[in-house]
Amino acid sequence: MIGRSLVSIVALSFTLAACSEEAPPERFGANPELPEIERGLFPNMEIADPAGWDGDLPTVPEGFKIEAIATDLKIPRQTLVLPNGDILVAEGKADAAPPLRPKDFIAGRIKKKGTTSVKGGDRLTILRDADGDGRYEARGVFADKLNAPYGLAYVDGAIYVANQDSLVRFAYQPGQATASGPPTLVTKLPSEINHHWTKAMTASADGRYLFVGIGSNSNIGERGMMAEQDRAVIWQIDTQTGMHKVYASGLRNPSALATQPFTGTIWAAVNERDELGPNLVPDYITSVRPGAFYGWPYAYWGQNVDPRIKPARPDLVAATVKPDYSIGSHRAPLGLAFSVPALGAPFAEGVFVGEHGSWNRSDPVGYRVSFIPFRGGRPAGDPVDFVAAFMKEGKTRGRPVGVTVDPRGAVIVADDLSNTVWRISRVQAPATPAA
Repeated sequence: MIGRSLVSIVALSFTLAACSEEAPPERFGANPELPEIERGLFPNMEIADPAGWDGDLPTVPEGFKIEAIATDLKIPRQTLVLPNGDILVAEGKADAAPPLRPKDFIAGRIKKKGTTSVKGGDRLTILRDADGDGRYEARGVFADKLNAPYGLAYVDGAIYVANQDSLVRFAYQPGQATASGPPTLVTKLPSEINHHWTKAMTASADGRYLFVGIGSNSNIGERGMMAEQDRAVIWQIDTQTGMHKVYASGLRNPSALATQPFTGTIWAAVNERDELGPNLVPDYITSVRPGAFYGWPYAYWGQNVDPRIKPARPDLVAATVKPDYSIGSHRAPLGLAFSVPALGAPFAEGVFVGEHGSWNRSDPVGYRVSFIPFRGGRPAGDPVDFVAAFMKEGKTRGRPVGVTVDPRGAVIVADDLSNTVWRISRVQAPATPAA
């Protein structure tokens, strides 16, 4: 009887939430319109059933083609293009944190519906295109027995891997197909509870430091702030000594990091909080200011107070830095990569964002790789589809995660639902402008 009552309450809550979906449309850019907060007993929770590609392909802009260069993987998350052109794929998944409330249990069941049934590989797979024709005919395991590997970086003859609990290093020579031995521990990473387990990573332009994103242990601090020690932060880690410090804080889940060419600025894609309505709070990309505080959990999108947080911290609200660019709410960005001129106009300058897709609104958003144009090193326009059609007729055929740009002129996308790595390249190379 209690279970049936709970189901009835949830159904009613979903119905009311669906009626409230006529909120303002998504707002992008530096100054999005923020709608009023909408709170209910349960947030809207809905995810489309998975379906196969059945010979179909994702769509890409005119002048580009897309190919599946690896299939039947074990939950590909992030990729890395090595100096010789090989592609390294991090495969794995951590166990979910234990639920605290009935809504957490329900959300877990709904999220699981939109994931693959394949067990995570806890490994690094290497893909090789020996003849340079864009088809990766060789594939093997570079290293295994890792612990939910996610972030990847190459620096000065070493491959760095951010597991859910540690940062490790493999010695590497260009062309090497398998690791020469077990990895060396650089430093341990916060891993207690691991509500957000993914550890995104990028290297500084000079290779001296690695930056690792460490997500929060809750939506808005429900486990208590003691559980948030060293969470919702980006660490700066010395590659040689493993010494680390907090580079920036108040970022709920910095799930993708990238280093901007020429400037060396660190950028992050951040998954913001849930349960304030279908159009709050905007997920975002932002340049990361050293020492800055970005609001979580006390404030969102600058100095907008989250009324759920008790006791309030007006001092931290006042110190909150507003992010650079809204990509819209509940899109779940898990990939971020800067473009290169070899991709040609209009995609030569900007960032690609892997939008894994929403689960807590009735009208799904995300489920694409978007492109945000830049001008003068800053975002300068609305996002546009670069890889789309991951959803069709209410079914989910794929969910993009990591995005990597091959400097020779291709975009690599990891899809953790169909367990595929996609490669997008130009049908014809863009004309080279005269000097």
